[in-house]
Amino acid sequence: MSYGYGKPYVPVAKRRAQADKAATKARKAGQDMQPVVIAGRVIAKTFWGKAWCDNLEAYSDFINRLPRGRTYVRNGSVIDLKIEPGKVCATVMGSSLYKIEINIAAVSDSHWKLLAQECTGSIASLVELLQGNFSKAVMERMCQPKTGLFPSPQEIRFDCSCPDWAIMCKHVAAVLYGIGARLDSRPELIFTLRQVDANELVNQTAQLSVKAKKTPANRNVLEDAQLADVFGLEMDSSEVSPAMKKKGGDR
Repeated sequence: MSYGYGKPYVPVAKRRAQADKAATKARKAGQDMQPVVIAGRVIAKTFWGKAWCDNLEAYSDFINRLPRGRTYVRNGSVIDLKIEPGKVCATVMGSSLYKIEINIAAVSDSHWKLLAQECTGSIASLVELLQGNFSKAVMERMCQPKTGLFPSPQEIRFDCSCPDWAIMCKHVAAVLYGIGARLDSRPELIFTLRQVDANELVNQTAQLSVKAKKTPANRNVLEDAQLADVFGLEMDSSEVSPAMKKKGGDR
């Protein structure tokens, strides 16, 4: 972003009309446009969308520019937003059409491993995970500042083609809120953005469940066999396992 920001103010209605016109033109030209559409005043309604926005607003680094960003995203100024591994590319209609790129650091292996371990046993399925239908303890762990799934300001780098000299311009702020809105309909993109595999959280729970079911039965059979073989006990048929009955009949 360069210095010398001196563009005239554009009323909301005019900006919205310009945004619609720009999006329509781009689609006619064959571009894949994925606009952020907000129905009503609430930007995000689901667990992942609201959690993203709450995390964003918890950082004082961003607080001054976020209100204008909310206005921009609500009035349809974010005409394109695509989430890729570690990156968000967007187009925002301001006084002109601006290109924004936001880069977000990947979750470190140690960070993700710890988060997965602490949530093991609490997430039953991928559907439950994506819908945010899990315990309060897991939700709090997922959203915990710095050690949860959401990025800190130090892990976010952004660039906008507008001439605003501010560290974070309103167009970038609009895109950051737009991410929250996009997570409402496609919550799996939070894992894409942070470059981690959501299935790992579910798989660890499944493995733990299978292990818990298998271990007691195997241990009981082993203990019966050991008692008979080591001590040569003549056990009552009502107390002997099926495996031991078969062994006794073969003698």
